[in-house]
Formats: sequence, structure tokens, C-alpha cells
Amino acid sequence: MNKPLRRIAIFCGLLVLTLLIRDNWIQYVKADALSTQEENRRVAIARYASPRGDIIVDGKAITGHATTEGDFKFKRTYKDGAMWAPVTGYVSQAYGATQLENIDDGILTGNDDRLFFRNTLDMITGKKREGGNVVTTLNTAAQKAAYEGLKKQGAKGAVAAIEPSTGKILALASYPSYDPSVIAGGGKSDGEAWNKLIEKNNPDKPMLNRALREVYPPGSTFKVVTAAAALEHGKYTSADEKTDSPLPWTMPGTSRELPNEGDLPCENATLREALRVSCNTVFGKIGYDLGNDKMLETAKKFGFTEEQFVPVRSSASVFSDDMNDSQVALSSIGQFNTAATPLQMAMVTSAIANDGTLMKPYMVDELQAPNLDIIEKTDPQEMSKPLSPENAGILQSMMETVVKDGTGTKAQIDGVTVGGKTGTAQHGVENSENPYAWFISYAKTDGGSPVAVAVVIEDENASRDDISGGGLAAPIAKSVMEAVIDSKK
Repeated sequence: MNKPLRRIAIFCGLLVLTLLIRDNWIQYVKADALSTQEENRRVAIARYASPRGDIIVDGKAITGHATTEGDFKFKRTYKDGAMWAPVTGYVSQAYGATQLENIDDGILTGNDDRLFFRNTLDMITGKKREGGNVVTTLNTAAQKAAYEGLKKQGAKGAVAAIEPSTGKILALASYPSYDPSVIAGGGKSDGEAWNKLIEKNNPDKPMLNRALREVYPPGSTFKVVTAAAALEHGKYTSADEKTDSPLPWTMPGTSRELPNEGDLPCENATLREALRVSCNTVFGKIGYDLGNDKMLETAKKFGFTEEQFVPVRSSASVFSDDMNDSQVALSSIGQFNTAATPLQMAMVTSAIANDGTLMKPYMVDELQAPNLDIIEKTDPQEMSKPLSPENAGILQSMMETVVKDGTGTKAQIDGVTVGGKTGTAQHGVENSENPYAWFISYAKTDGGSPVAVAVVIEDENASRDDISGGGLAAPIAKSVMEAVIDSKK
């Protein structure tokens, strides 16, 4: 063979070798990645070739399925979709999936590795693949009370409710909301519905999960955290000892007096009285006296500064470090940089109601195989101890005074001990926008504390003078607590 032919033969051999290497790389090394790639239409066709499993609340499915034309045989449907959207999220042939529909997609489609043995048997017997179920901790009555309360109010807002002894999430409502069924398919109507819902076309942001993803200044509801810090760090040891709280009180490093909301009896008031009438001066000075480090330490024990996964991600609530003295004072009354999700404030209340122990919040009780065998069960888990039982008892008595004859009387329930705290949180440049109305509370019965609740209302259209946590948010919290109590009878 002459030299030119030998070179051509070697070159062609190298080309064949390259093709063989590439072919083996695709078939063996990249096979799994390619078979699950979203751009692979066969993956999508397989995903919608059979009905999904269901998301379950109180033993009943809140999801379903419908047949469709074309390559995708089934699409998701939802029962009371707008009410449950903050829990389920959506799954759409065109727009993917979110929240539980996304996190537990493997179980719901039947593709989870833990279903391998069952799927193998089904393949041998010729049975079609089925999806498993996601069983939630939610309480239908509580969710309905929360959502309908927000809807009746007509303003943006959210509710989170927790069972203090376990951390089970009982309600997670957000308003305005949306029905995931209208975007579940891939047709023209689904696209039109999607365009009406997305943030750039809808300033009300109905797809925003306000209970988990929106952080608000918590206002005076944060005073229970400041009270907890005062008790835990030994600044005060009783609800009824007088505090070192001059009136007026000028914030350190400034010439500005910290105002109270009206002519309140706040001078050297006891912790109980200061919480009852919501004294800014008392709790602002407590925050200053304790300092940034101790306030931050207590806030972190309640869950601030970290994202929560329930398993849906909840935004991290904020309490800053490296603040000057006046900033610490403002942060200690729930202003300045302090910000919290409704879930976070429900966690604060839950820890207080549970005698100082914060349980990790969760909303998936168990994952089921298609034959209802349990694949995974969530066990309650202690998250932290923000308070000693003794100090939790002191704070409970203070919060119960707020509801008995303070700013939270609209949360009273006959025959039930209720503790709570109102909040009216200022926001906007120079506090120019309508404040947020907050209410946090828990109920105590002979069986313990079955529920802790946080409610926030953002009413842009209300008269500023009509906005208060006790007036707007407390009645919703009351209805949620009543729903939980009644459901346990």
C-alpha cells in the first residue's frame, strides 16, 4: 500500500473508532440522562400515559385526572383547586410542576426507584403502571376556614396553622389564588389562562404562595420573640414585675423618640401589661438592653434566618446582625429589617404553645405505593428549644391576657383558652403605604394545644384607620382554631 492510501486508511479507521466511542458513550454512559431529559418528548409522553396518583387530605383525594386528545393521554384535575393550590402546586403538560406535585413527582407518576420491584411485577403481569399517593397532614376544615376567611376579607393575605405537639401543618392558605386545573393541559385555553396568571400580567400575583414565600414585617407580633429573649436571658423573670421603661424613650444614638400607638400606660409597665396594650417603648428598650447578639440568638432558635423545607421550600425570615442600637430597638418591635413568613410566625406561636419546644413543621404524613403500602412515613422531629417550659408558661399567660382583655378579644372562643398577639406592621417609604394586619394565636383545650395560627392581611384599599390585627386578622384566626377543635371532637 502506498503512503497516501495508508494515510487515508488510518484516517478512516480513526473516524470509525470515534464513531464507536461516541455510540458507546451515548448508549451506556449518557443513557440514563438522555432517557430522563425533559426535552425528550418520549419522556413527557410516558409521564402522561397513565393517571397520576393523588394528593390526599383527611383520607380523600383533592386531585384527579381527565383524559385528553393527542400524545398526552391524561392531565391533572383539582378539587377546590384555588383553596389547595398553596399545598399542591400544579403539574402542567406545558409548564412543568411545582411544590408537592414536583417534589413527589416520582411517587405520583410511579417512577420512583422505591417502586421498582412493584413496577417489575406489573411489567411481567402486563398491568399498567400506576402512581402512588401523597398523604398530607392538612385539615380540610381548617384549610376551608382559612381560605374562606381570606376570600371574605377580599384583600391579599395568608394563613398558616400548625399542630404544636408534632409540627404537622394543618392549614396553608394564600389569597388571591388560582385553580391549577386551568393550566394542567397543553392547549390554547391553558396558555391563555397561564398568561393571565403570571406576575408580569397580573399584579395581584395569584400564583405567589404568600404563606411560604412572602416575607412581611411582623410588627408587634414579634414582641413575643422579644419577650421570650427577655425571659430566657434573665432580663426579667416574671410577667408582672415592672420593667425599666421610661416614657418617652429616645432611641440611643438618635434624637428620635420611639412612639407608642396612642396614649398607652407604658411607663415602666410590666411585661404582661406591655404585651396587652402593645408598648413599643417597652419592647424596643428590651431589645436595646439585650443587644443584637442575644436578640439574634433567640430569633434563630425560633427558626429565623434559615429556609424551611416542609418539604416545599419556605423563604428564610430575617433578623439582622451588625445593627446599631436604634436599629436593634426597631427590629425588636418587628420593624426595620425584621421580616417573617406566615409559616415562621406560626412556628413562633407553636413553640410557645408547646411549652417551649419547637417541632419541625411538615405537611407530608406519608408516601403510599399504588396498593396503599407505606413507602415512607414522616416522624415528628424536635427542631429547637427557644424557651424553657417555665418561661413558655409565663409567655402563655401574657398572650392569654391579650385575648382576654387586650387587643385580641375578637379571637375569644367560648370554653377554650386562647392566647394571641396582634400586629400592625408599617411599610413603604416613610410608612406611606397601608400597614399589614397580623394576628398570631393558639388554642388550649383539655387535650393540650391542638393548633397555632398566624394570619396576615395586606389590604391596600382599606382606610388606614380601619387596619388592625385585632380587627382584620383575629376573626380569621378564630375560625381556623374553631375548625381544628371541632374536627377533633
